[in-house]
Amino acid sequence: MKAVVMAGGEGTRLRPMTSSMPKPLLPVANRPIMEHVLRLLKKHGLNETVVTVQFLASLVKNYFGDGEELGMELTYANEEKPLGTAGSVKNAEEALKDDAFLVISGDALTDFDLTELINFHKEKGALVTVCLTRVPNPLEFGITIVDEEGKVERFLEKPTWGQVFSDTVNTGIYVMEPEVFDYVEADVPVDWSGDVFPQLMKEGKPIYGYVAEGYWEDVGTHESYVKAQADVLEGKVNVDIDGFEISPGVWVAEGAEVHPDAVLRGPLYIGDYAKVEAGAEIREHTVVGSNVVVKSGAFLHKAVVHDNVYIGQHSNLRGCVVGKNTDIMRAARIEDGAVIGDECLIGEESIVQGNVRVYPFKTIEAGAFVNTSVIWESRGQAHLFGARGVSGILNVEITPELAVRLAGAYATTLKKGSTVTTARDHSRGARALKRAVISALQASAIDVRDLENVPLPVARQQTARGSAGGIMIRTSPGVPDSVDIMFFDGQGADLSQGSQRKLDRVFARQEYRRAFPGEIGDLHFPASVFDSYTGSLLRNVDTTGIAESGLKVVVDASNGSAGLVLPSLLGKLGVDSLTINPGLDESRPTETAEMRRKGLVRLGEIVASSGAAFGVRFDPVGERLSLVDEKGRIIEDDRALLVMLDLVAAERRSGRVALPVTTTRIAEQVAAYHGTQVEWTTTSPDDLTRVGREEGTIFGGDGKGGFIVPEFSGVYDGTAAFVRLIGLVARTQLTLSQIDARIPRAHVLKRDLATPWAVKGLVMRRVVEAAGDRSVDTTDGVRVVETDGRWVMVLPDPAEAVTHLWAEGPDDASAQALLDEWSAVVDSAGR
Repeated sequence: MKAVVMAGGEGTRLRPMTSSMPKPLLPVANRPIMEHVLRLLKKHGLNETVVTVQFLASLVKNYFGDGEELGMELTYANEEKPLGTAGSVKNAEEALKDDAFLVISGDALTDFDLTELINFHKEKGALVTVCLTRVPNPLEFGITIVDEEGKVERFLEKPTWGQVFSDTVNTGIYVMEPEVFDYVEADVPVDWSGDVFPQLMKEGKPIYGYVAEGYWEDVGTHESYVKAQADVLEGKVNVDIDGFEISPGVWVAEGAEVHPDAVLRGPLYIGDYAKVEAGAEIREHTVVGSNVVVKSGAFLHKAVVHDNVYIGQHSNLRGCVVGKNTDIMRAARIEDGAVIGDECLIGEESIVQGNVRVYPFKTIEAGAFVNTSVIWESRGQAHLFGARGVSGILNVEITPELAVRLAGAYATTLKKGSTVTTARDHSRGARALKRAVISALQASAIDVRDLENVPLPVARQQTARGSAGGIMIRTSPGVPDSVDIMFFDGQGADLSQGSQRKLDRVFARQEYRRAFPGEIGDLHFPASVFDSYTGSLLRNVDTTGIAESGLKVVVDASNGSAGLVLPSLLGKLGVDSLTINPGLDESRPTETAEMRRKGLVRLGEIVASSGAAFGVRFDPVGERLSLVDEKGRIIEDDRALLVMLDLVAAERRSGRVALPVTTTRIAEQVAAYHGTQVEWTTTSPDDLTRVGREEGTIFGGDGKGGFIVPEFSGVYDGTAAFVRLIGLVARTQLTLSQIDARIPRAHVLKRDLATPWAVKGLVMRRVVEAAGDRSVDTTDGVRVVETDGRWVMVLPDPAEAVTHLWAEGPDDASAQALLDEWSAVVDSAGR
């Protein structure tokens, strides 16, 4: 006997899940519903099967093919237009005309004994046997009444409660003789229950009903779809589950990586090659698809997650369905009954309320509160660039495809035949993305100078030597699974806001320039990059007095690329040095704040025990520097800025220093004491480097370990700052602790408040209104200065749904009070 699987329905009630996927392919326990149906058919010997398809037919055909992988023979009957339940089977008449056949829906989950059904049909000599089952709520189904012999007496399609006269419903599973086709008109919509069966009954034909025992669920609504998952996990339906039951009810498929410190409370299912990190909690009735990543702190309960989904740290998913290739970012929340379509982006700290539908290819912005369905509009991100270039999670937000498009857009902003310098840190992700970037640049008629793995300052310096621009790819500081794609101008500095907007426009319009075959760019690998860098550094930075001072320093290279330039540099400086952690560690391309702190504590111990003058610790890409004094005490980054400022200003006695407006005003006192002045800049690095390049600037810093040495370059450079510091200490004959002790203590506190994008403008207006008659500085954001000198600064983040606040007072309590006062202003606007 052959079987017919009806797989042509659109499943409109299941949208947005079925917007881009036919209903039979919806996964139940990580296997399409229709695959469960086909396996049931095979189990009962129905290996030859005709599949009727119509909506998104090619997806069904491509997935199942000819059925060889299932050990079956599948053929397809394609409907050009919807023909109804009977019309679609009539469309397959040619393959079914020789013998009785079984009809079953491709989107209902069941474990009925089909062999018993077929035997019943044969025993009764029926023309049609309707498979029936009993359900508690028959409103959505066709009711069927049978007599004692099993003969059908009455049908009623989808009754009201006033019409309900039985709980025995039609499951849509039939066994039929080919003669039934005589009652089905070709190429017109015809239904079995509504058209054909009433006619057969009128003519007295033998139609029987077989009441089956077992499980049956018509997966027609979101509720029934989620219920079907739970029923499979609870063992209420007899279907195969791929994988291993590692503990009662906890199923883990092949290749899945579940950390021992993840919390699993079954029944649940984790698909093949999924990754669940430590601290994640997955609870009852959750299904995690193939290649899904569940980050630490995430919580999932009764959630159905399709393939290739990224679930960020501390996100919360309850009773929801998430479509394939969707990214759910940090601390996002999706409530019970919500459905997220395929290939969506749910931004950080956003909330999708219960029963909301988000259709495929939509973006929910960070911090958004969504309580209505997102169907037509796309709530896209406004800008590509954040504080560190274009940043995101590797192979989630930042993919090779995105890198190619970004590089193509950047190349389009430059003239054909221009040269771009490329570089990376020592991570595998950066290496892979850089190759994609190089290909895109060459294909856009750009010559490429590839430095490979170098410190970030070296990449900037080399870019400034004749290139039109540069691209550096590195692991995001403190975020091991994220990367930054950084774009430089011809001077090696970050792109200005105007240049970023230009690149944004080209990228958004996808107007990429492509080279003709004869215009493909060249690729060069410059030699002696490190010697060139150190030679230039030593020629431009004052090193007098170092060789004679007998200074001893300890240098921590943090297992990063900064260590690549240190051997030749330290030898030429003539300083007694001890270098620790010099080798590259590919598994640690960045470090968390905790790791960095531990490294500084260890550095302090070595400095104190070795009698060194001080210790320095580079970040992994050599851009930033942290200090330890001769007693082994850590000098915090904001304090290190004042120490460096004091040393530089005391030696130079004139000129100006570039500092962001968030810096303590004690810096102004230090600079003025030594006859120098402060030029306040915005918090944007490109603004600080702009001032750093101007004539008359003697120093710059951001209070986060970033220092500018203008006589060498106008950008942050940890190595240059180190060389300058050695020279300053050698000549001043003071220790770092002595310099630190003579500078007044600062009391600057910072706070971040979540602020939806839609109210950021309102927040800033409220801040200005609340300032009243007080002095207001709008260099960056709004800085309100009290009459007694205390100040607070409110600044909306350009890339995240966050507002930053800084406050300074004569002590921490005063600064805290200011923060509390102005946080209330910001919060009131955000409500």
